[in-house]
Amino acid sequence: MKDPVVTTAPFEFFNNFRSSRKGDSCEGLHQVKKYLYQFGYLNTLDAKNKDLFDDTLESAIKTYQLNHNLDITGFLDSRTVSKMMMPRCGVSDIINGTNTMYRGTNPLNASQFTLFPSRRKWPETLLTYRFLSGFPQSFMEPIRYAFEIWSNKTSFFFFKLRDDLDEEYSDLQIAFVNGEHGDGYPFDGPGGVLSHAFQPTDGRMHFDASEDWIVGSLPRTIDIVSVALHEIGHLLGLGHTNIPDAIMYPNIRYAMVKRTLHQDDIDGIRTLYGS
Repeated sequence: MKDPVVTTAPFEFFNNFRSSRKGDSCEGLHQVKKYLYQFGYLNTLDAKNKDLFDDTLESAIKTYQLNHNLDITGFLDSRTVSKMMMPRCGVSDIINGTNTMYRGTNPLNASQFTLFPSRRKWPETLLTYRFLSGFPQSFMEPIRYAFEIWSNKTSFFFFKLRDDLDEEYSDLQIAFVNGEHGDGYPFDGPGGVLSHAFQPTDGRMHFDASEDWIVGSLPRTIDIVSVALHEIGHLLGLGHTNIPDAIMYPNIRYAMVKRTLHQDDIDGIRTLYGS
């Protein structure tokens, strides 16, 4: 674990806009719009009215609230702001206009998993992986364990290749990176976007090296196994779910630990690949 450093988390700006609602004009409100654009809730950013709380922003917030099981108020109420400030996955909740979190009103306990709109999947269930240069040795075993958890509940088997082999020999490539790292989705520093992964058959899984990663639960830290489990789900073709206890829920609290696939996660993989 790193020595504690006093920083402003990327999403703390939301505190400035608690109770903001349609019709308000607030300096800096464009940051809220940028967040919602980043995760698919806005299709464009209006440079002319960037700090105006308009109809489009209200609609985007309502969709966010729907996806996250919040009261649909259309304004930045306390629960909505608190949710938006949580660390999260960098994969969008809405991809190319397709909401990958909300599946409509279902009976209690019905599956809420989603798939990427393309429904791409791996042609084989034996996948190889390797850690790219700079990945911390201390976190390699926790990542292997995350793969094992998926293997135990699915038909997939994950095999680690030697580190001296070229990237092209592995199906999956796992990296620890900072900021802009060449894939068009830069990381934003501690406490914001934690990680991201790409749908099949891309194979890239990236962790923000600036986060305070550990294995386990301590205040203001992020458990790397829990996050790896989530990103492996994306590698296999799963989108986000609106079930908070599921692995594929996009947000995670500090010190939260997940070690078990939810039935929702399992149902998603079985839908894509069969039982």
